[in-house]
This record gives sequence, structure tokens and C-alpha cells, in this order.
Amino acid sequence: MPPQAELNLPYKPAAIIVQQGKVLDFIDGITQREETPEEYVRQEIAKSLVREYGYKKADIIIEFTLRLGTKKPRADIIIFPADGTHTQENAWLIVECKSKDVKPAAAKDGVGQLESYMSACPNAKYGMWTNGIERICYRKVVKAGKNIVEEVPDLPTFGRKDEDAERPRFDQLKPATSDALLFAFRRCHNYIAANQGMQKPQAFWELLKLIFCKIHDERYSNNPDFYSTATERQGSMGLMTVKQRLDGLFESVKSDYGSIFGMAEQIELQPNVLAYLVSQLQMYSLLESDTDVKGNAYEEIVGSNLRGDRGEFFTPRNICEMAVAMLDPGEHDIIADPACGTGGFLITAMNHVIKKIRIEEKRKWKGNTGSYTNAVTQRIKKYAEKCIVGIDFNPELVKATKMNMVMNNDGAGSLFQANSLESPARWSDDLRKKVLMGRVKYLFTNPPFGSKIPITDPSILEQYDLGHSWSYDEKTDSWTKGEGIQKSQPPEILFIERCVRFLAPGGIAALVLPDGILGSPGLGYVREWILQNTRVLASIDMHPDTFQPRVSIQTSLLVLQRKEEKLVLMESAAERMNDYKVFMAVANHIGHDKRGHKTYVRDRQGNEVIQEFEKEVIEYENGIPTYKPQRVREKVADDNTQQIAQHFRSWLQEQD
Repeated sequence: MPPQAELNLPYKPAAIIVQQGKVLDFIDGITQREETPEEYVRQEIAKSLVREYGYKKADIIIEFTLRLGTKKPRADIIIFPADGTHTQENAWLIVECKSKDVKPAAAKDGVGQLESYMSACPNAKYGMWTNGIERICYRKVVKAGKNIVEEVPDLPTFGRKDEDAERPRFDQLKPATSDALLFAFRRCHNYIAANQGMQKPQAFWELLKLIFCKIHDERYSNNPDFYSTATERQGSMGLMTVKQRLDGLFESVKSDYGSIFGMAEQIELQPNVLAYLVSQLQMYSLLESDTDVKGNAYEEIVGSNLRGDRGEFFTPRNICEMAVAMLDPGEHDIIADPACGTGGFLITAMNHVIKKIRIEEKRKWKGNTGSYTNAVTQRIKKYAEKCIVGIDFNPELVKATKMNMVMNNDGAGSLFQANSLESPARWSDDLRKKVLMGRVKYLFTNPPFGSKIPITDPSILEQYDLGHSWSYDEKTDSWTKGEGIQKSQPPEILFIERCVRFLAPGGIAALVLPDGILGSPGLGYVREWILQNTRVLASIDMHPDTFQPRVSIQTSLLVLQRKEEKLVLMESAAERMNDYKVFMAVANHIGHDKRGHKTYVRDRQGNEVIQEFEKEVIEYENGIPTYKPQRVREKVADDNTQQIAQHFRSWLQEQD
């Protein structure tokens, strides 16, 4: 498989080359700036000001020179009134961006620097200081005849009144774009750890309680209850008012999601911490934010708090997307993951189907946005509850997955805590009803694997052909299952058989497996069982850095289609299996390096390539959500996984 730069891309990149070590300025689309941690923060804030807050690029200046006595510092970002002249006297909103290592209290580059800039600009009304982790907003007000700067929860969106930054309306909530939500989650998580004295995992669960409150508020409240004003944050009575609102929301959350939260659970945050966190999330619409934006933010927080200790390696999103695109599930197909972890495969599959639903309903309702939105919501909920099934042995991962599913599209009803390798007789009644062996159309999984976590329970091993001992006959080059039970077996081997048994005849499974299964001489019986019971559709050799920076392990994505029982018996009687073609590819470009840093397509001189394409975004017009196209520019990820999926789909059609 050639690298992405040599493939036919699904879009035509604009003729823009960014020099190595540079980043293209988002505002003017021309200037190439040094790619530093501070610049990364500044570009993300610039995107947020345009895409989320609605300010026009023409009114924004990057690195505007100010006059402070004899000094001439350059402010990171200044917004001027629409169609106004770009002079220091006209500066209206000032933003200072720093790298994550700079603290707000720093003498040189802290919030004091921003305050001095606001003082030097007589008409500057708002300011923001951020290092990507911490974010503080200010408003200049007149009190007792003096200009003072006071902290506020958020900046106002373009064309809105000052009070909009205090208590938002639902029609003013902004879908998060780019890494804005990731920044917000980081700020909240770090703030809990620093100000509440909680360990990171505890802080994680408290943050998820608030995320659920935010989602519930967006879904069911007539007016927002998830907010805190600057005035409330300044006094004990105001802080208690915020806490009462959030406690009320959480009581409703517990009633709706009893499988996630116990009725005795409470929000364990101090009122001042709680009010700050609410102020950092209140401006966003989590329901309307792009699934990729939510997924990136959620996965980073989950990955840093719930890393598996039982051979669980959370699957990178691009690998999930490749597997799902290869199998292309539809709205009526049952999809399962018996080792779902934090739900990467399930959510990717669900969003794949949701895109199809949206396209169909949008075409059906044409310009009627309200009817379109309601129809999509109902179909999504029905589909997720009926067709998405996830199982995991780790109760914390199941809980996190349910939260992830709800945050994406409310599909928490079909996720279960259970040992997938145990006899189904030991599962709960609800799980047995949901998953009848031999009913699943598509299965995606990255099972826990490794010799350090062997399965030794004879009651489990005896259920499986691959839990028995096998003998090899050199003359016939074949393996035969014996009566004896293995003393132990790595879980991934048993998962292969269990996954195939889950499938309906003709159903397809995409499994992430260690390469030893595909090549180790001593595991020939596993390959024999696979060939006897399935048709191998594809084998994708994964890059060694696929699971970095967390773990280094060589894996493959194996795509298996369960054979009809009649065919298995016929081939066994004939003592030979039918020949067929197998799709094979190498995922040698996976979009990140061994340190986890993103990698991008470069030209022959080593410069990064920028793509320009059209993206659909949601905007509110008179309180009504409207989807509009927007031109965006992004670097081209050095990732050929989607090209592999496209080639597989084409190859599969040729086999029919």
C-alpha cells in the first residue's frame, strides 16, 4: 500500500505548502509562524473565536503592536469592532496566549500582562488569558468612577449583549470545534486535582458527573440551569445557589441513568470548585458538538485515567474508523464488541450509521430543520438501544463507555459488565436476551491479550475448542483436537472462538490480534480452527507504533466471516477447504509517531501539505439550528488507514 501522499485523496488539497517547523496562520491564511507550544494555543483560540464565537476574520489581528510608554509589545490577538479602524484606541477584545508551562500568576507573562494591555486600550471591554489548560476571562467595568477589571465566566459571542456571557440561552450555546473541548476538559480535570485534593481518577469521575448534568440540561430543561455567573462565584450565597442548581440536575441524572450512578451518589466537589467548572463548560452545546471533537476530548481524559492493567490497549480512533469503514454496517445490523473497553469501536460504528441516517432524513425533510432534527434523534435512540451491544469485564470501563455513548447519542442501554468468556448461562438475564449466540451481523473488538493474564479456569476452557489440547500430524500437516483441557490459554485465543460464535452465519468480525497468532509455529492449531470455521476476508498488518505511546506491540487486523454450518461439514467430509482470495494490506502510515505526536503528509522538501475542504457546521438563526457549509484548511494527516478501507470495499465488490 503506497503512502497517502501517493494515493488519490477524496478531496483536492489546495496548493499550500507549509515549511517544516512552521504553522499556517488561521486568520490570514498566508503567514507561516513558528510551530511552538504557544503558537498552537494561539491558533486554537483563533479558530474558536471565529467558529464558536462568530467573530469575523477581517476584524481580528494577530500580533498587534501596542504602545505602553516607551515599550511596544505585541498582543497575541485583538478583535476590533466590525468595520472599525484597526487602531489601539479601537481595540475591543484582547487575548493573550501562553504555553502550558506559564502560570496565570507569573510576574512577566501572567494575567497581569493582559490587564496592562487592557488598561492601555481605552475601549477594550473584554480580555482572555489562556495557556491551553487554564483559561480566564475578564471584563472592564466602571465602579466608583474607576475602571476595574473583573473576572467573568466567558466572552460574549459576536453581536450579543454583555449579559449573554453571564447566563447563556440554549440558542446561544456554541458547538465546540477543533480542540476547544479538549482544552476545557483538561482545565476542569486539572482544576479539580489542584483545588479539591482528589487523585486523578476521582477527579475524572467528578468531571463526568458534570458532563452528564450538562447533557441532561440541554436535553430536558426549558431554560439553562447549568451555569454560574461571575457574581455568584464571588460570594458564598452565590456559590451555594450554583451548587443547588447542579444538585437538582444530578438528581434527575441519577433517575435517568440508574445503571451508571447509584442513588446515594452525590457531586463531591466544593462549591467554589463546582462553580468554576460549570463556568468553563456552560458556553458549549455538548449535544451539537461534532462527534470527533467530543471523541478526541473524551478519549484523552479517559486514556490518562483508566489505562488498563489487564492487557487492555485502547484502540486508536483511526483504526476503529478503518475497521468500521471496511465492514460498512447499516441501521438494522446488530453490532457487538465483547471487550468494548471505553467504547471506541462501538461509538465509531454508531456514528458511521448515524451519518447515513442524517443524510437520509436531511434529504427527506429538505429545509425543515426542526422535523429533520427530531426524526434523526428518534431514529438514533432506537438504533443505539436495539443494535449496539457492548460487554466488558472491567466495571469502570463499562461505566465510562456508557457515559461516552450517552454523550455521543444516548445509547447506554445495551452495555453490560460481564466476562464475555464465561458460559452465557452465568450472564445476566438482560444480557442473554440482548446477545443470543449466532445473531450478530458485525463484530469489532480489540480483546485483552498477553501471557501475563492467562485463562486458567477449567470451567471456561472446556467450553472452547481452542481451550482443548491439540496434536499435530506432520504427514498430513494438520491439527486434531484432543479430549484434554489446556492448563491455561491467553485470552485472545479464546476470544477468537467466542467472537465467531457470536456471529450469525455470514456475519463478519474485525479483530485486533497479536501477530504471534498469525505466524507462531506452536499456534498452528488456532489458524487451523480459524480456516475451518471462517473465511478470512482480510489481514491488515499494523504499524509497530499503532498503540504508542502507551505500548509497543506488533498487531494485525484480521477480518473473518463465519461460514455456514453446512459448508463447514462439507469441507470436513471432503478433507479440504475451498480456495478463495484474501485482501492484504500494510497500514504503514498511521498518523502518529512512537511518542504519540501527530504526523502529516510532506512534500519532497519536507514541508507539510495543507488541505482545503468544505465542512458542515451548525449555526443558530433566531434560535433555530441550521446546518451551513464552511471552508476550512487543515494539515493532511500521514495516515493511509482510510485508503485501505476504500480499497477493501472496492475489492469486496469485485468478489461478488
